[in-house]
Amino acid sequence: MSSHALALGRMNGLELDVAGFTNLQRDHLDFHGDMEGYYRAKAQLFRAGHARRAVVVVDDEWGRRLAAEAEVPVDTVATYVGAPEGETADWAVTEADIGLDGVGSTFTLRGPDGATHTAASPLPGLVNVSNAALAVVLAHRAGVPLDVAIEAVGTSSGVPGRMERVIERRPAPDERPLCLVDYAHTPDALVLALEAVRPITPGRLIIVFGSDGDRDRGKRPIMGRIAARLADVLVVTDENPRSEDPASIRAAILDGVREQRPDLTDVHEATSRTQAIHDALDLATELDTIIITGKGHEPTQEIAGVFHRYNDRDVLRAADAALTARGGRGASEEQPA
Repeated sequence: MSSHALALGRMNGLELDVAGFTNLQRDHLDFHGDMEGYYRAKAQLFRAGHARRAVVVVDDEWGRRLAAEAEVPVDTVATYVGAPEGETADWAVTEADIGLDGVGSTFTLRGPDGATHTAASPLPGLVNVSNAALAVVLAHRAGVPLDVAIEAVGTSSGVPGRMERVIERRPAPDERPLCLVDYAHTPDALVLALEAVRPITPGRLIIVFGSDGDRDRGKRPIMGRIAARLADVLVVTDENPRSEDPASIRAAILDGVREQRPDLTDVHEATSRTQAIHDALDLATELDTIIITGKGHEPTQEIAGVFHRYNDRDVLRAADAALTARGGRGASEEQPA
């Protein structure tokens, strides 16, 4: 349920059996003004008449505040192993293997009765352990037997565009890096995505990313600083520029990059997102990992009010095929936008 829908009253008349809260990260500040406004919009979902009960992850201050202020019965979930919240939360992740093989994660979930249950997520990383734990408790509080909920979450297929492995690592003669596509488009999400793939990267971590136009301008240099701090090779390009000048968006990101690491030389700028992906693949070896962030599953790219047919996964597969046709890595050929 989007914060826009809640703020604009689009949910009026609809009551959910159970509503879940993961976290609150910097986003949509162009609409809400600040994080307090964003929180107040989200908190509307947890009022009587909008939901009958709630499941709230209490790993951060926003979750803890929401659990205290919600107008409906709340199950709290702590997903950081060893955090103080785990001692008092109704549900807690007590052990976690975050999937350093990049395939998936497993974790132990303690319930309100003290019993522990082994559960899994098809996706790697701490954020996906948290999401899976929330999903299990949500389903259970909606009436699904706990063992059935655990099995369903653990055997589900991955979500398109969310830490999706599009190209698997291949040795010579193909020599391909592991390539993933993820929707991360906020500072916090970008940190989580990069931290999730670093342990499965024996070589360099290469990121293709940008930032949206007509949206929160303040996060652009922040995204640049995060990428410079956590990745080795940066390819800065466009997401959905909308009505803004794409070059000015990239410039704001690059300001953040230079502020964080003025000595970083492996920084590339591409005016075409398609070209950016081709360039990244051409730069990489089999030991590297490429992560393409910001658009995920989206089937279009909005430029100057026009929605162009575009999908990161399709472009990545086409770049892989083009590299094979060229006979391997080499000078990148100019690709259509």
